[in-house]
Formats: sequence, structure tokens, C-alpha cells
Amino acid sequence: MNNFTYSYPVKVYFGKDTTETALTTELKKYGKNVLLAYGGGSVKKNGVYDAVKGILEKEGKTVFDFSGIMPNPTYAKVQEGAKMAKENNIDFILAVGGGSVIDCCKIVSAQALEEKNLWEMEFDQGTYPSNFLPMGAIVTASGTGAEMNNGAVITNEERKIKGGMLGAFADFAVLDPELTMSLPMKQVISGAFDTLSHCMETYFGQPQEDNLSDDINEAIMKSVIQNIRTLLKDEKNYHARSELMWASAMGENGILKIGKVTDFQAHQIEHQLGAYTDCNHGQGLAVIHPTLYRHIYKEAAGKFARFAKEVWGIFGEGKSDEQTAAEGIDALEAFIKEIGMPSTLKEMGIKDKEMLRKVADSSNVTAGCCKKLTADEIFEILEECAE
Repeated sequence: MNNFTYSYPVKVYFGKDTTETALTTELKKYGKNVLLAYGGGSVKKNGVYDAVKGILEKEGKTVFDFSGIMPNPTYAKVQEGAKMAKENNIDFILAVGGGSVIDCCKIVSAQALEEKNLWEMEFDQGTYPSNFLPMGAIVTASGTGAEMNNGAVITNEERKIKGGMLGAFADFAVLDPELTMSLPMKQVISGAFDTLSHCMETYFGQPQEDNLSDDINEAIMKSVIQNIRTLLKDEKNYHARSELMWASAMGENGILKIGKVTDFQAHQIEHQLGAYTDCNHGQGLAVIHPTLYRHIYKEAAGKFARFAKEVWGIFGEGKSDEQTAAEGIDALEAFIKEIGMPSTLKEMGIKDKEMLRKVADSSNVTAGCCKKLTADEIFEILEECAE
């Protein structure tokens, strides 16, 4: 394994009815003014907003609403939140929602205490913030694992870049599977596939040799696949939802990445696709993964063969690694269709070939990928994904 230093800073409250326990325990540590952040209003329809605000007010907090955080949060929205935080002397940020809300708040937390433009600092100057407003997260849509790390995916609409930024770690996170019960199933499955994608992107990174991190990863991937299937048969299955929620956290809390250089090439391509189309993240990944893997699997045939055998149960006796690997990719593609995710960009309403060229030319090429792709190869992958 590669050398590593590892910490696990986020305190997790996991399970039924943990919101009140978490807030009454943790809020005493912070000042009076709370920025309550959420998205398009679903938390008001399902009662989560009223419940959370009631606890905040019971604890003597003054609440300021920061609403309307979009599925692909923009840097302009970050600036709006930072301005609110400064003007209202915010002491604590509470993100209530999925990965987009949490990601936005991570950067708001930093920008609120930083006079310089954070995007320019990170992308142009290569410097990162060190001071943050404290924040917590109540997860209502799992899949991204955003509550477990300090990374955030933010879209700069002016530059046409959807890229990763570094901001605050949440001091604590509430993971109550019951809070996901009111979500549309398409959103639940899309989030769960994002978890599977995180696992695969880590699994196929360097080194390719067998290691404990990948052994753990295989168990999580199999769990995600099994519990997605369970949930499609029984939408209200608490056990399946709880397993998927914890798998999401495990996929992005750093444990699977210990000793590895990860390969997030599918994510990098999808991020740029999202910068130009604002497409659904999980759906975009579902379209890209099988095609991308068919372009690179021969460079790591042994690892892809192991993926086929250990995750998908492909019988490898008498076959070459390349043959077994190809069958594993076929199994992944069949699973994507089985769970109702799109297989082509056309199904997602994305047809502009000229735009796909721009996506390819602006996509980041990751260090951990078993094959270093060129912009032309990424464009070829996107063309194949189109139909």
C-alpha cells in the first residue's frame, strides 16, 4: 500500500430519530445565529424544516433561512450564502438536504471568513482556506457521502467549469434513513448509483495490486447492489435504506481510499457534462461508466477481472482476464438497465455534439486512471455514450 495519514473528523449520529438528539447535544457549542440552509423546498413539504427549526428555536437560536440551493450548486450561490453569513453575524451553519446543499455550505463556511475570491484562490493560485464557520449536516438524500469530507463540487457558470473545491468539514452529521422516505424513487436510486460509482472510481485507482482497502470496497459494492434491488421491490424497506445510507458515507469518508491514488475519471467527465447541461449527476455517471470502462479495461485487465468475479459473480475458469473483465462490464451495464437508469445521453435529452466536444476539451484527466486519456479519447467516449 502507499503511505498515508488518516483522520476521521466528522461525528456521526446514525439511525432513527437522531436529529433531535444530535441538535440538542451539539448546538450548545455554538453561538446564537444559525444559517439554516436547504434546497428547493422539499424539506418544508415533508415536515423536516419545521421540525429542525423548532429544535433550533427551542435551543434559543435565531434562525436565518438560506434557501434555493440548486442540485448543481453554483459559485454565485456560494457568494450569496457567504454574504448572508457576514451580514447576519452567523455563528453556525446547518445544512439540511443532500450533497448539493452540504457542498454549497462547505464553501460558504470558508468564503464567509475570507475576503479573497475563493474560486480564484483555489483554481488560479493553488491556495486553500484554513478558517471556517462551524457547520453541521442533516442528510435527507444520501448517495454523495458529502457529509463525510471537506470536498465540494461547485459550478462556475461564467467559466463553464464544474470542479472540486475544498472547504469545511462538518462538525457533526445526522444520518437518519427515515428522512429519505419521501424522496422520489428515481432520486433515491440515482443517489445509490453515485455511491457505487464512488466505490468503483476508488477501486480502479492505483495501485492495482490486492489490498485491504479494495477488499472492504468489494463488500460495500455488493451491499449497494443488493440493497438497491431490495428497495426496488420494497420502497419503504428501512433496512435497505439504512444500508445504502451508511454505504454512501463509507464510500466517501476516506476509508476506501487509504493507500491509493483514486481514479475519478468518470466523475470528471460527468462534472463537465453537468457544467454545460445541468444534468442529473447519478444518471450521467450511469451512462458514462460502462463506455469509459470498455476504453480502459485492457490496461488493468486483472483488476477488472477481479471486479467481475468478486462483485458480479462472473465465473472466470477457462477465460482470459480480458474476457472475464469484459463480462463484468456487461454485468454493470445490465444492472444499470435493470434499475431503470439511462444508458445513453440521448435518453437524458443530451444531443448536442458540438457541446460534447467542449466537454471533452475541458475535462480534467485524473492521475489514478489506469490509462491516461486524451481529450480526443474522452470525446470518442462521449460520442459513444450519445446513442
